[in-house]
Amino acid sequence: MKNNIKKVIGFMLLAILFTIPFLTPVQKYLAIPNEITILNQDIPLQLPNLGNTVKVNTKEQSVVEAYDSSNIEMSELESGTEELTYQVAGVPIKKVDVSVLKDKKVIPGGQSIGVELQTKGVLVVGHHLVSTDNGTESPGEDAKIQTGDVILKINKHDIKEMTDVKPIVEKAGKEEQALNVTLKRGNKTMDTTLKPIKDKQSNEYRIGLYIRDSAAGIGTMTFIDPETKKYGALGHVISDMDTKKPVEIHNGTIVRSSVTSIEKGNNGTPGEKQAKFSVKDNKIGTIDKNSPFGIFGKLTKQITNGNYDKPLSIALPHEVKTGPATILTVVEGEKVEEFDVEIVNTTPQKKAATKGMVVKITDPKLLEKTGGIVQGMSGSPIIQNDKIVGAVTHVFVNDPTSGYGVHIEWMLQETGVDLTSEQKAS
Repeated sequence: MKNNIKKVIGFMLLAILFTIPFLTPVQKYLAIPNEITILNQDIPLQLPNLGNTVKVNTKEQSVVEAYDSSNIEMSELESGTEELTYQVAGVPIKKVDVSVLKDKKVIPGGQSIGVELQTKGVLVVGHHLVSTDNGTESPGEDAKIQTGDVILKINKHDIKEMTDVKPIVEKAGKEEQALNVTLKRGNKTMDTTLKPIKDKQSNEYRIGLYIRDSAAGIGTMTFIDPETKKYGALGHVISDMDTKKPVEIHNGTIVRSSVTSIEKGNNGTPGEKQAKFSVKDNKIGTIDKNSPFGIFGKLTKQITNGNYDKPLSIALPHEVKTGPATILTVVEGEKVEEFDVEIVNTTPQKKAATKGMVVKITDPKLLEKTGGIVQGMSGSPIIQNDKIVGAVTHVFVNDPTSGYGVHIEWMLQETGVDLTSEQKAS
């Protein structure tokens, strides 16, 4: 009998444990987040309403009543970190950390830009054999210099461009001297030696390396800070086409660019914008950083995009919703146009990451013109509910109508914008 009673009590307790999570008060409690990040433009803050007093621990120690979960007035909140305390009958039941970021407005881009990067040192992009009377060999390969290495110095002379290399190699070859080469490989710096040899066909001394000191291409402007004139573009890192490694820049330039034609994308083959630009004549800004989130620098000339030059607020990752949005980009000449897209998926990232959204092109005009997302469209700003939410970055090779996007917050961080700076909420 006692055993049966114990079993019944056990089943009842088990049933209660399974039932508790489904009770309305418990569900409301569980719906309260542990931490929230908002822009101060988003006040009033929306939180689950328990119908009880919510104590707001701010610098003014103000207290508000949570009569309506969609209208918890917190005008005393300031940029920084604050704390909310839910209370029932005066007893604290849960604390919520609220990070309040200042509202940041930037001008959306959409312009087609030409990009030229000057590398830090010269980049080794391959080896080649040098023909001699004794056969063929590559001094650079024999010295264990690898594709992707950056040559920083030769015989203690700083190497900034390819033209710096030839006279040093010629002199060492004629004097039959070895070269002391300082390399950067990843995060490591190392030294090696090699001896130039004379190529019997050209009668010049060679080291058996293919090198490059610059990279060029086209992309799309994402945003411009109206206060600092700093900008962000592309939304992804620029990698060398041969080594596939990020280009470490010494300096760089962005220029005005005009789209001349578009090669449409199809399954398995990404499309591409064809554009023309002149690095000498149309410089509009510098490039100071080449990061996983794009290229960044400062404008030296003012540029506009026509009808979209009004500063817009940014959206934090958790504010982005699946559904309709638009992008700004150029498909002909320099004319910036707005096209319909759909945000198929979005991840409310709390830490910087490159793939935050999946975007699908839905605009019939853009699909007819490009087939979807094409190379050169990277950086096109994504706008939802009159806020800049991110930028287009990559196309899906097997579905050119869709691709990835990066959240705008992570691009802004690369420009040095501090959203946590003290600023009174209005």
